[in-house]
Amino acid sequence: MLNKFLPNEHVQTVQEITPKQLKDKGIKGVITDLDNTLVAWDQPQATPEIKQWFQSLEDEGIQVTIMSNNSEERVSKFSEPLDISFISKARKPLTRAFQKAKSELRLNEDEVVVVGDQLLTDVLGGNRSGFHTVLVVPVVETDGFFTRFNRMIERRIFNYFRKKGKLHWEE
Repeated sequence: MLNKFLPNEHVQTVQEITPKQLKDKGIKGVITDLDNTLVAWDQPQATPEIKQWFQSLEDEGIQVTIMSNNSEERVSKFSEPLDISFISKARKPLTRAFQKAKSELRLNEDEVVVVGDQLLTDVLGGNRSGFHTVLVVPVVETDGFFTRFNRMIERRIFNYFRKKGKLHWEE
């Protein structure tokens, strides 16, 4: 059961995920979390680095959907200037929004990667939906109220995986 919380990969930032790496794995679509994955949870707009990352994906024909549990107002203000599709109020880790994103991308599970900073929402939801998952180190160490609670649980899961020898990266 706990293996559903184990990501397939771990990176420091989304910029480490290159179009070449994705294409080599047959990935044609990215479902990415927003807050603390792309930008700080309280930052309203994309940084130049994130804009460049999105452009590099688009240049290689890789589709992107932003999926967030946050409000439509928050997610649309970030996504619409970038002309990137989004799903707000996703209720991750429930699989419904993941399946909706896959359907909108018109791709199969093995052609999509889920990128996020939380085990309890992004990784669990992506794994339950059959996608390849990549855990990103949070952009900032501060979090909203509910995420702080999730982080306490995540620490316990990380400790379990560490004891079982399943973590192959530094926390």
